Amino acid sequence: MLDVSASQELELGFTKNAVIKFLTSLPEAVDMTFIDFASTVRGGRYDQRDFPRLVSRVRSLTAGGDTALYDAIGLYLDGASEQDGRKVMVLYTDGGDTQSSLTLSSLMKLLKASDVTVYAIGALQKQPYNVQLVQRALLADIAEATGGTAFFPSGIKDLDRIYEQVLGEVRAQYTIGYLSTNEKANGEWRKVDVKITRADAKGLHIRARQGYYAPSRQ
Repeated sequence: MLDVSASQELELGFTKNAVIKFLTSLPEAVDMTFIDFASTVRGGRYDQRDFPRLVSRVRSLTAGGDTALYDAIGLYLDGASEQDGRKVMVLYTDGGDTQSSLTLSSLMKLLKASDVTVYAIGALQKQPYNVQLVQRALLADIAEATGGTAFFPSGIKDLDRIYEQVLGEVRAQYTIGYLSTNEKANGEWRKVDVKITRADAKGLHIRARQGYYAPSRQ
């Protein structure tokens, strides 16, 4: 997902190249959904055979407009809910939402109910300090609610390094599960805390989803 709002104009050339490089590093992906957003949100889904068409689309992007960040994430989650397999969203943005019809509280519920892992990249170095603080917290909440993480590069040149780290984490992920003893079908949020008990695990860090919504009889 790529922010192409007006504030991206000077850096869009670099970010487009970084996106293309990242996408070419995923030959194992069954398909790719690419969404660009400003005042409006535009999305498309591509399989590996359509990759040249996706590259052409990315290269044709221009910057302008406001930022419909929440609507863009919501569009992706809506499409991902119908897909099988592991789903990873990489989100690049340089500012807060100024345009969406979807509220933040509604978005967070959708993220928690999804099976998508979000990696957020907040390029906030040109924002005022007080705005940076708010945006860092917001993007961290969005990513961590799904078991992902947020990155805050000090400059646009850090993008390649961040994308490489994301690729490494995506390829190192695995799934664990458990059977809950709570049989209540009340649809409520249930927090999950995953810990390592091995004595030789000092220094290791777990990143996992914070919980799930219980099934509901409705």
